[in-house]
Amino acid sequence: MFGARSFPMTAARRACRRSAARVVDNREMPTSSVTPETAPESRCAPRVVLADDDVLLREGLASLLDRSGFDVVGQAGNGTELLALVRSARPELAIIDIRMPPAHATEGLQAARVIRDELPGTAIIVLSAHVEVEEAMELLAGGERLGYLLKSRVTDVAEFIETVERITAGASVVDPSLVQELVRARRRRDPLDVLSPREREVLALMAEGASNAGIARRIFVTEGTVEKHVRSILTKLDLPESETDHRRVLAVLRFLGAR
Repeated sequence: MFGARSFPMTAARRACRRSAARVVDNREMPTSSVTPETAPESRCAPRVVLADDDVLLREGLASLLDRSGFDVVGQAGNGTELLALVRSARPELAIIDIRMPPAHATEGLQAARVIRDELPGTAIIVLSAHVEVEEAMELLAGGERLGYLLKSRVTDVAEFIETVERITAGASVVDPSLVQELVRARRRRDPLDVLSPREREVLALMAEGASNAGIARRIFVTEGTVEKHVRSILTKLDLPESETDHRRVLAVLRFLGAR
């Protein structure tokens, strides 16, 4: 009952189709006869597909977007339906709930990955009830025309529509709450927090390729003192001795990964 839905063609969409057809039929005419002002793309509303298993939220978003100049061409209640709609309609924008049936885990995010791979020109907005740091980072690594918004932000209609327009136009937008959480998460997860300031300095010089003797000259200590710092660094970073992995290299990689 509440599965995927494609919508009948609205008057605006029929007009866009007719305009596009006229341009195709007149393709032998001089290029000056089709100007940016008369090109069909400039008059057609951006097409949107919505995916959320919460039917009331979905219908509310569809109504809001329709009133704000967007053309909602379909709705879906799960990832499979979403992909079918996107492949068929090829919309300019997909708005996706991060958690959908059957497992209510990251089905929306998985669908977003597929859409980005198959239709990189389609803008994607992921909606989430809560801040999901890892999921958001994975999504935002995908490039432009991406957004991660909390559902609570949808209550501010003007701000939401402005954000949707910006993302559709090519921007990437991150919810302010997510930014704050990412900063806190980075502070919590920094593996170098266990090191003293001097040990961090020694590790930074190791990353530059300096030997123990070279480090000693740079920070004006004895080579033996540097060796003690290095042993302490390896211990604190939990890098046990191994026959295959060089602990010094692993420590440098840990350092570079934390930058």
